[in-house]
Parts: sequence; C-alpha cells; structure tokens
Amino acid sequence: MSTETKKTELIRGGQFVVKETKAEDIFTPEDFNEEQEMMKGSVKEWIDREVWPKKEEFEKKNYALTEEMMEKAGELGFLGVSVPEEYGGLGMGFVSTMLVCDYISGATGSIATAFGAHTGIGTMPITLYGTEEQKKKYVPKLATGEVFGAYCLTEPGAGSDANSGKTKAVLSEDGKYYSITGQKMWISNAGFASTFIVFARIEDDKYITGFIVEYDKENPNGISMGEEEKKLGIHSSSTRQVFFNETKVPAENLLAERGDGFKIAMNVLNIGRIKLAGACLDAQRRVIDGSVKYANERVQFNTAIAKFGAIKLKLAEMATAAYAGESAVYRAAKNIEDRIALRIEEGNSHAEAELKSVEEYAIECSILKVACSEDIQHCSDEGIQIFGGMGFSADAPMESAWRDARIPRIYEGTNEINRMLAVGMLVKKAMKGHVDLLGPATAVGQELTGIPSMDKPDYSELFAEEKEILQNMKKIFLMVAGSAVQKFGAELEEHQQLLLASADILIEIYMAESAILRTEKNANRLGKETQKEQIAMSQLYLYNAVDKITQKAKEGVVSFAEGDEQRMMLMGLKRFTKYQNQPNVVALRNTIAEKLTSENKYCF
Repeated sequence: MSTETKKTELIRGGQFVVKETKAEDIFTPEDFNEEQEMMKGSVKEWIDREVWPKKEEFEKKNYALTEEMMEKAGELGFLGVSVPEEYGGLGMGFVSTMLVCDYISGATGSIATAFGAHTGIGTMPITLYGTEEQKKKYVPKLATGEVFGAYCLTEPGAGSDANSGKTKAVLSEDGKYYSITGQKMWISNAGFASTFIVFARIEDDKYITGFIVEYDKENPNGISMGEEEKKLGIHSSSTRQVFFNETKVPAENLLAERGDGFKIAMNVLNIGRIKLAGACLDAQRRVIDGSVKYANERVQFNTAIAKFGAIKLKLAEMATAAYAGESAVYRAAKNIEDRIALRIEEGNSHAEAELKSVEEYAIECSILKVACSEDIQHCSDEGIQIFGGMGFSADAPMESAWRDARIPRIYEGTNEINRMLAVGMLVKKAMKGHVDLLGPATAVGQELTGIPSMDKPDYSELFAEEKEILQNMKKIFLMVAGSAVQKFGAELEEHQQLLLASADILIEIYMAESAILRTEKNANRLGKETQKEQIAMSQLYLYNAVDKITQKAKEGVVSFAEGDEQRMMLMGLKRFTKYQNQPNVVALRNTIAEKLTSENKYCF
C-alpha cells in the first residue's frame, strides 16, 4: 500500500464529527497482539503482587514506598516503554505505551501520578525536544529509573495561564550559563527527582523557555524545597514547592530554542492528556471489581444486594462508562500510532513524528481526558454508595479510590479548559481547511428547512438505528456549534458557556461512537451472540448520550438564537433525537449487571 493511499485512509483529528468511521477501521482492546498481551500481563501481575497489597501503606504518606516502587518499575523496564531503544528504552509503539500506563495506574493514584509525571512530562520533553547530546546524557538514566524526573511549570500566579510565569532566567556575561530565580508549585516527584524540566522567562521574551536542571541534595545549587503538600488524595505522591535562587544552569541545557517553552509545555500536555485518560481506566475496572464482589457478598433482607435493581443500575452504568472509555482511548491511541508510522515513513524523525501525530489528535486527547477523569470520579462515588457505610470508612478501598479520583479533573489543564480547547481547536482546524465543518453544517441548515423523509428505515442490521442516531447527534453538534461560530465568529472564545455546552455534545458523540464501533467490530468477527452484554452497554451509553446532548444543545440554542431561528433549531433538535424504537433501559442494565455479578468482576 502506498503512502498516498494510507494518507487518504487515515482519518484526521476531529474529522470523526463529519465523517463516518467504519468498525473495521478502528482498533479495540480485543486487537492487542501477543507482545501487548504479555506486557499487559507483566504490568498487572507486578501491580497485583507488589503494589495492591500495600494500598493501605500508600495512604499513610509513605513517600519512600513510592520511590521504591518506581525503582522496581525501572528495573522491570516499565519506565522506558515509550523511550526509543537508542536511548535505553524499549521503543514500543504508542498503543503499548498507553497499555502500560493504563494497567500500572489502577491500584493507587500515588503510583499513577509518580509514573505519569516521570515517564510523561518528566522524560518526554527531553526525548522530543532535546539535542542529541541532551538525549544521550539524560534519557537512558530516566528510562531505567536510575534518576527520576519532575516538571516545573506551575507557579502561584500561573496555573491555566501557563505562559504568565514569573520565574526568570538570566544569561551570564560570558554566555556559559543561565541563572534561574523563581518559585514553582504542585511539583510531582519533587521529593525524589534529580532531573527537572524548568520553565523560565529570558529577559522580556513573549514566551517562556525550557531548561534541563540537575538537582543534587549534597550540592543544591540554589534549589530548595517546600514541605510535602497536604492533599485530599494521592497521599504518597511527593508534591512540593520548588524554589530557585540564582540556580546556575549550563547554557547547553536550554531545551529546544529560546522562547519555545510554551510550545513544549502545550505539546507535552497533549500527550499527557491521553495518557491521563488511560490512567483512569484500570482504576475504574478495580472499583467495579470491588463493588461487584461486595454486592455479591453483602446480604440484606435475606438477599445479596447484587440482586436489587437499584444496585444493578449502578453496576451497569459504571461498567458501561468504563467500556466506552476503553473503546475511545485505544481507538485514538492507534490513530496516533498509525500517524507516527506514516510520518516516519515520510522521513520524519521519531520525535518529530510523535509530536506532530499527537498534535493532530489533540482534540481527541482533550475529549478523552475530560470523559475518563469524570467517569472514574463518578465510578468511585457509586462504589462508595454500593458499600454504604463501609464505603465511607478508610478501612474499605472505596474511600481512597474516591479521593485519588478527584485530581485527574485538574491535571493537564482543568476539564473546563480542555472542553473549551476541544471545540476551539476544531474550529481552528476548520478555518485551516483540515476539517470541513462548513459544508456539513450548511447541509444540516438545509435539512432543517426541508421536508423530513417519511420512508420507513430498515433497522434489521445490528446498530442500524443507533448509527443513524449517531449521525443525527453529529448534525446537532454542527447545528449548535456552526450557528454559534456564524453568530460570534472570532469572539466565540469569549462565550465560554456555549463552548462548554458544545464540548459536551462533542465528547458524547466520540465516546458513544467508539463503544458502538468496538462492539460492531467484535460482533462481526466473533459472532453477535458473543457480544450480548457489549451490545447492551453500547445501546445504554448512546441512550444516555442522547439525553445529555439534548440538554446541552437546548441550553445552547435558547441562549444564542431567537424567534424563528430558535423555533426551527428546537424543532430540528426534536427531530434529530427521535428514536423509532426506544430501548428498554431497565432490561439493558439488568443484562449488563447480571453478567458482572455472575463473573464476580468487570469482565469485558
């Protein structure tokens, strides 16, 4: 197959909202190859053996235990999965790196945070932006866990507005070193890291600059640490303020070019977002496992509570969200991996290929970060509810899971920022001609003023009606977002509540479509009878998505449209959200819950 042919087949980032994706064209967790299954097994076996039994110890702020586990992860090669072989790593593909991040992160948020901060924002800036000398000097030690990395971006006055940092870097008169002075906060791994990625401003530059800064406790070089932060969750994740007082950094440790710091920060965060989504998946599986086991064991009124409809509802919804999350995360990860391979084939370096490929799917990265971080929070909250009074006790695992689940909604840009980014990036892509929103949006406008078809559709094929509804959900997004862009133009970014509503529509489309396509692909190759519960989850997710999309679309329409335009759009909304055959929601939930309780675990 020629490169040109591959190019046409690879869907671009954001195009899912205007193009139909075929089930056979997506990657699913059932497509893991033998090497990936072995890696998944190795990570899971280590976590179950070494980390899960020490869960209570992690809640006692045992930072030394986190460092010890990270050293073992390095010895086992887990820290170097995404690092190219020439720099001491395993050089595995993007899907494999996601898989390791997924299964290493479920037992405790403390390890999830330490692992993510080290392998992602602690190592990737050097791997992707460093000179050959910088890569050879630092990356092999980071890949094996001989040293650990930390990422110093956030400051007391610079959170979401990352480029507003006040930390200064002054070049010495002889040009040999920079002197860095400033304060960073919320620095993960600060207590045991010795390689810092530090962002500072040179003179009055518009953009910040990145530096690689070494830290030696015996020779601190103007670097000092605050006390460990007292946090709601992730108790054994080392989180400190880091102070720089005329810290001397060799000029050759400047990362990329002067003023490239903001670009580095944003691009590395894109990778961090999809990895963070992956890190929420096994946490959901483990919460569901614990909830199912407890529901099977807990007897009230002479009946296991797993038999009660109220508990079945919770278990089914928890599993459905986890299934959709898995489907969407690995779908996007394979898109990125395929794009990387294509770019390398075209002559890009691995670093350049990875950067550009993740940037291509930055919309999906933001969508996944929001969806999966909110799903694990809801999942753990329902886990507490299923455990009842015991769920509120620190002696049961749900309490710590719930606290650890709170931080992902803030990491890597808050969910509010990511929602607005997702829609904003899609609009920018449309303006550049990378995604044709105008044509489909115009077609939707014409459809709204036309006469609806009275033909009776054929829904005999699996998901025929669901796919039609999905197409209608996309029309709703185009109707709402397209009209908002037309009305406000470049000022749309000032209308944050409309962006948030549009983003929620976009998120539900991507997640629902991913679940449906995964199930369809597996039904086609394994037989429909093997996918009974997966079909139920896909239908349930879509049913819930239609409700959310209806609410958010209505909120948008009544807020920016008036008179005849508003009436026409509300009529369109009613038309586009209409089921010909409403699903039996209670039956769907019961089907899912009964499978979970019979297997006594999350079994999908």
